[in-house]
Amino acid sequence: MAKTKLQSFIADEVDKVKGICVPVHASRLERALVRKVNCNKLHPNPDDEFCFPEIGPNESIISNYEKDYRRAGSDRTSARMIGSGIAEPLDVQKIHPSGYMILNGHHRWIAAIRTGMSRLPVRIVNLTQEKEIRKMLELSKHDKRITLDLEEVVFVTGKDEKMEKSLSFPLNRIYLDRLRLGIPSLFAYLTGRGYDIWLYSSGYESVDYVRELLKLYHTHVTGIITGTARKAPKDVKTLKELEALMASKYSYTIHADKSLLLCVNSRTKEYREYPLSGDAAWSAEIIDIIGAMEKNA
Repeated sequence: MAKTKLQSFIADEVDKVKGICVPVHASRLERALVRKVNCNKLHPNPDDEFCFPEIGPNESIISNYEKDYRRAGSDRTSARMIGSGIAEPLDVQKIHPSGYMILNGHHRWIAAIRTGMSRLPVRIVNLTQEKEIRKMLELSKHDKRITLDLEEVVFVTGKDEKMEKSLSFPLNRIYLDRLRLGIPSLFAYLTGRGYDIWLYSSGYESVDYVRELLKLYHTHVTGIITGTARKAPKDVKTLKELEALMASKYSYTIHADKSLLLCVNSRTKEYREYPLSGDAAWSAEIIDIIGAMEKNA
């Protein structure tokens, strides 16, 4: 089947970076100052479904974004477009030798090019690389871990949920996410008991941002794995390989969410579930359960 004009354009753009560019970390200053980037400095992610002719791109989605851009007219880069989603920054990652790779926002990128836009709002994120995760596992001397979802568990998502005290100005304007009440205490307890702490994110949270925020609350984690929702074959394969590596590394794993603590023996596959109330006593409940488990062991 012959490629469409759009598919040919995307294939040409992919050829510019595939096998040539590698992700690199952007400095804190660059992440803070660079808010818009020229469209010609943005490159599609070869491993994203968008670049697979048999899956994407979706012409209907692109067309809707084009209509929004044209409707916005001369004001198309203003915050007033946020209702249609076109003012939301594209998540991008800095690459060597130059430019940025799109992590989220491919359809908006194409729509912007088609409507003659020269620049797009971006959010530069630093993701943990696979080689970094493998290195963390090699250096760790612990054989047990706990995993938590970053957005759903560590960060507060509801106004009625109890949260840690806000950071003072101007840090509270830089770090907008709030930690669930008890997270620093829980992480300190787990670290003291010889647990590695791994955070998982379905989105594209910048690893540096998360680590810096936790540091301000006097705590840290072993590793952060982002983009777990990505469905591209390479991403799925990599995630499975890392999970297999962790299963061989850790003899014991605890998965914690708002309402349940799941404790799994990686060797025997035996597991136990402990319900959690999910209220302000959430972290204290987990500490009590783990303390009882270790005492019985």
